[in-house]
Amino acid sequence: MADLKELLRSLARNAVRLDIGTGEGPIVGRFGGMPDVPEGFEWPWFETDTYLDGEVKPRPLAFLAQFDCAALAPLDRDSLLPREGVLSFFYEAVSQRWGFDPKDGGCARVYWFPDKAVLRPAAFPEDLEEYCRFPSLSIRGRAANEFPGYEEFAALPDLLVPCRGKGQNPWKVFEELRASLPAYEEAPPPWHRLLGWPGIVQSCMAQDCALVSRGYYTGCGCRDIPEGVLKETERAFLDEWRLLLQLDSGVSVGGFSLEFGDSGSIYFYIRKEDLAARRFDRVWLVLQCC
Repeated sequence: MADLKELLRSLARNAVRLDIGTGEGPIVGRFGGMPDVPEGFEWPWFETDTYLDGEVKPRPLAFLAQFDCAALAPLDRDSLLPREGVLSFFYEAVSQRWGFDPKDGGCARVYWFPDKAVLRPAAFPEDLEEYCRFPSLSIRGRAANEFPGYEEFAALPDLLVPCRGKGQNPWKVFEELRASLPAYEEAPPPWHRLLGWPGIVQSCMAQDCALVSRGYYTGCGCRDIPEGVLKETERAFLDEWRLLLQLDSGVSVGGFSLEFGDSGSIYFYIRKEDLAARRFDRVWLVLQCC
């Protein structure tokens, strides 16, 4: 048990927990409204059908949020994000792709604009549905220390051996162990955050990102994926992919309420080396819900 506790301790990550439209802490960005972009910016589109119609056609992505990197810098204790400019997130919010399919690439986009001074508000495309033109709300941030959850460790069952005693509930043992760490800070929902560890609805997503990026479909589980590939990607949550942004359902103001699936969450993931190289064009989105 001591070894598992030490492993957990070594996996601590800084997160910037976010409050949208309310909360405490400095303003670090904005949800909704019109995005600030440089001259010549081309609005992102994604070709898909939707739950509302079966027509496959290009559809404009909805603008979700933008972050002032300079305002984030004091909260980004691991210095992972750019220290200047604006980081902007888009998602095709009508089809709400899940990220199980390699064909979902492009349903979400992230842009880093290094020079904030040249940015100006962009007009929405005419084809963008009215309900995808989200109201403008301030985003406040605060730094927090986070550890991986049970779902990540369940992806590597051997790590949970110390929790599996006779008559014990492994999840309960793990949660008690995690809560005993001095720097652990429990996060109640909603779990909006940049960086850190995800608040998971279903299961560990990093391996899915690793598999889909290799061309495998994961919507039916892993039954058709070669055992060697599964073995190669099972440590993805430790070695390869990490959370960039999580947004939960429940953002609401007036008559507006944002929902991802059935009260779910969306997660922007990125490889560690791509984050370091500022290759935000290589993010992968996953949607999970109940």
